[in-house]
Amino acid sequence: MSDYSPVPPPAPAYQNAYAVQAKTNVLAIISLIAAFVMPVAAIVTGHIAMSQIRRTGEQGEGLAKAGLILGYVFTSLGVLFVIAYILFFVVLIATQGGSSSY
Repeated sequence: MSDYSPVPPPAPAYQNAYAVQAKTNVLAIISLIAAFVMPVAAIVTGHIAMSQIRRTGEQGEGLAKAGLILGYVFTSLGVLFVIAYILFFVVLIATQGGSSSY
């Protein structure tokens, strides 16, 4: 008999089932939420989030872009609504003809 004993195979490498993922940028999340509440804040936080994501490599680029797009859309709709509101009253006053029945 020989003194040779087979070497047992190495143990499988430990695989972490909970692998660490890159952190999602908080301002990107805030930008998306703010788009529905305060669209101007969504625009500001979205731009800051995009800058941070490029610099740090965090996750959340899609959230920041969605917040930016929705922020711009809702802001423009709000501006159009205010313009339409003002025009409505200007036309209403202009059609009265300035004559009063007092």
